Amino acid sequence: MAEDAITAEQMRHYDSYTINTIGIPSLVLMERAALAVRDEILNAFPLNLQNVVIVTGSGNNGGDGLDIARLLHIAGVKVTILNVGNPEHASEEHKVQDHICQYYKIPQTTDLDVLNDASLIVDAIFGIGIDRPVEGSYADVIRAINDRNAVVVAVDMPSGINTDTGEIMGVAVKATATVTFALNKIGLTKGHGKDYAGRVVVASDMGTYPVKD
Repeated sequence: MAEDAITAEQMRHYDSYTINTIGIPSLVLMERAALAVRDEILNAFPLNLQNVVIVTGSGNNGGDGLDIARLLHIAGVKVTILNVGNPEHASEEHKVQDHICQYYKIPQTTDLDVLNDASLIVDAIFGIGIDRPVEGSYADVIRAINDRNAVVVAVDMPSGINTDTGEIMGVAVKATATVTFALNKIGLTKGHGKDYAGRVVVASDMGTYPVKD
């Protein structure tokens, strides 16, 4: 319900409090997030696992995507990572997850053609972080995702949907399902966000502490 949903700023505050005050490492929260998405994919879409493509940005949402790629790979799923972010802007958590994926020898590419034969696409480009219109190569990959006849699972938010308003920021991923973390987001409950999110799954056992201050 909308009254239970939160803004991007509230979520960032809860995460920061959980990491910096309580002391739960960010990589632990990332692993919990990735496990929730993995479980949803394996349980809800068992007939769409022939060729999974994880589309990753360079921030922590992309780090979630890399973590998901590893967990699906371990589960025996054929996974390819499509990198669309700027490696020079990668977050520290993203770098850790990328190092692990390279150790597991999970294929990575920047070629959008990898989407052509995808049976399921994981959208891990922006998450809750988008606050300006999507342009350039990011817009190209979102359009390519939407043009494919594949199941699409969004990580936290469909990329291009404003977390607080549900507004399309120029172009946005149209998801089959969205796994959002800790609490629902306002942008998934209203406007275009409600339509673009598909079925919303709230991973409420993340361990994020919803501090009220």
